[in-house]
Amino acid sequence: MKHAVVENFRITGYSELMETTIESIVEQAMTLPNESRAQLADLLVQSLDAGELGLLDRQWSAEAIRRRDEVRSGQVETIPGEEALRKVRESIR
Repeated sequence: MKHAVVENFRITGYSELMETTIESIVEQAMTLPNESRAQLADLLVQSLDAGELGLLDRQWSAEAIRRRDEVRSGQVETIPGEEALRKVRESIR
């Protein structure tokens, strides 16, 4: 059954449907509480197969894991996105 669905996507424009599906998933994920979004991000990063990634992607994946671990250990403190953007904008003025 799953294979038939994928075949149907190919026939009707897989990339367009996939983009819509990803957008829908992102919209749903953004409604989750912060902790749940962090868990989802963690699961997605862990699901990446390093063997299939290019060098740059592997480096970004390692960086994401390193930063996650720093936050979890209390080594660094997070700030809200709006505050971070405000600080960046002020620093370039």
